[in-house]
Amino acid sequence: MGSVRDFTRYGDGSAGSDGPVAGAGRGAGAEAGQHAPDEADLERLIRLGMGFWASKALFAAVELGLFTELAAGGPASRDRLVARLGLHGRGAADFFDALVALGLLERADGVYRNTPVSERHLDRARPESYLGHFFEFANDEWYPAWQSLTEALRTGIPQNNAKDAETDPFDALYADPERLHRFQRMQSGISLGASLALAERFDWSGRRTVADIGCSEGAFLVRVLERHPHLTGVGFDLPRVGPHFAEEAGKAGLADRLVFREGDFFTDPLPHADVISFGHILHDWDLGTRRMLLRKAYEALPPGGTVIVREALIDDDRRSNALPLLVSLHMLMETPGGSDYTGAEGRAWLAEAGFRDTRVEHLAGSVSMVVGTK
Repeated sequence: MGSVRDFTRYGDGSAGSDGPVAGAGRGAGAEAGQHAPDEADLERLIRLGMGFWASKALFAAVELGLFTELAAGGPASRDRLVARLGLHGRGAADFFDALVALGLLERADGVYRNTPVSERHLDRARPESYLGHFFEFANDEWYPAWQSLTEALRTGIPQNNAKDAETDPFDALYADPERLHRFQRMQSGISLGASLALAERFDWSGRRTVADIGCSEGAFLVRVLERHPHLTGVGFDLPRVGPHFAEEAGKAGLADRLVFREGDFFTDPLPHADVISFGHILHDWDLGTRRMLLRKAYEALPPGGTVIVREALIDDDRRSNALPLLVSLHMLMETPGGSDYTGAEGRAWLAEAGFRDTRVEHLAGSVSMVVGTK
């Protein structure tokens, strides 16, 4: 029980007097002129170390359909929510109130309701903005793999479900229709903000066609074509992706302007278009593959055509933006040769492929685009 008591002292601000971390600061380090960590430092350290608690609370709420239930059935008391979600009851108050503290629920007079962000992004009935598929996939596929990060760092071997396979890890994913569909929905959710930003900020005038390489369900193309009626789009991906792509194009009323072209970007030429886009594709592969794909894009574009690479770019100094660095570690966990990269590196690869007027522009969240002109 001593370790629990020490932990609670950190959390309530009393750790600075006699907790193990503070004690270390008052030992040899203090004699060398160092200051003991203050309470804010300790709290940040504890929050960092126990961050998975908040993640799992969010994942559980999404899995239970809590936010969807509140959106459909309206605000509810704790007991009503327990009954509607089929919960035991023990821990329910802590669970709901933790979500209040995390900014995902509001509570007034004992009644819980969604916050604006959970209402918009965590209600399954709002597919145009739902991020739950991303969190569901992260919980089921990525969270277990990340428990083996130490092993990945020691061996350089991916730790996902295909870690023992001798083939491309995407082969295992694409061979399972249910996993593939979940993966596609996850990709659509996580790319939503950047897709909307790119549809608005890029100058699409004078362009007639856009091709998305590794298009998945086609969420990016749907957003762009909805915003710009003069454009037509081509989704390029492996054959198994086609049915879901066609389904999403039909739902969006874009079947006459949005077509799927099956192919393998390792062996086939890329489709010709005025704009060629790679969305979170290059970071899946090693440097040689990235250079090959950019050369193929250059060959497929007309003079004056544009390549757009969308990615969670690492800051050039590799110190101020943690999320893309963690995404790069995730590529270690998931792929044999993938990693994320800086905007400067991306611009250099585009220039090497022959592109001019390269630039980096922020889109949304941690995602930016690297743009070049042929």
